[in-house]
Amino acid sequence: MAIEVKDLTHTYSEGLPYESRALESVSFEVADGEFMGIIGHTGSGKSTLIQHLNGLLKPKSGSIIINGTDITKPGVPMREIRRKVGLVFQYPEYQLFEENVQKDVAFGPANLGLSGEEIDACVREAISLVGLDFSEVAERSPFELSGGQKRRVAIAGVIAMKPEVLIMDEPTAGLDPKTHKDILRMIKEIHKATGNIVILVSHNMTDIAENCDKLLALEKGKTLLYGTPEEVFMQKDILFQSGLDIPPAMDFMYKLSERGLNVRKNIFNVAEAAEEIARALRG
Repeated sequence: MAIEVKDLTHTYSEGLPYESRALESVSFEVADGEFMGIIGHTGSGKSTLIQHLNGLLKPKSGSIIINGTDITKPGVPMREIRRKVGLVFQYPEYQLFEENVQKDVAFGPANLGLSGEEIDACVREAISLVGLDFSEVAERSPFELSGGQKRRVAIAGVIAMKPEVLIMDEPTAGLDPKTHKDILRMIKEIHKATGNIVILVSHNMTDIAENCDKLLALEKGKTLLYGTPEEVFMQKDILFQSGLDIPPAMDFMYKLSERGLNVRKNIFNVAEAAEEIARALRG
């Protein structure tokens, strides 16, 4: 599985007085098994972009090639594409609706025409992958669960369809710090267990820097920067001009360097920063 996006352009309300260009000539590639991050301000085109990747939106121009198939062409069976490309919207727990967790997670697989045994296996595996105990939650109403558990169940509903690409739009939004870390750890474990492509949209620069192989920064629907997290975040002046941040640990290392301490600046987390500062002070 691989994704190649070429010169993707999308216009809302085309031909009307309030026509708006949401994406303009955006291009990137995601190789099999890669973890990709997308950053940008509200209105930069992030959500519009990811909705193109499973055919919820059609572009004005450009192409989206998924595993060799251009899904923008007429006649492409979108049901099959959406089975391969799972999309978890922001606050997915708002979409829970069944009377118990097992039925909610089973909704997607059931619509794929699987047998009862296959559905049950998918549900059990998905619930396990999101870190919940099937025997404890299966018969419970999803509305009785904690916020973090609800989000895990909602994500399990997408994972149960066994997508080869998992796209997540701000999966830690609105969560307390502990649950934020737990959900992010869960996403990493899912990626490790399945080997699928993960595309993460986030405003948390540390999460992006520590987990992603590639990073796309958008500004007003256009590509601002694209590359590895190190390549993108080392362009801090360009990011700052666009109102985007770099990881706090990296920002701190820049400030120390500006004050004369000989430290590496391409550091994304506090633990590594502490080791580098200790090394510099010893030197």
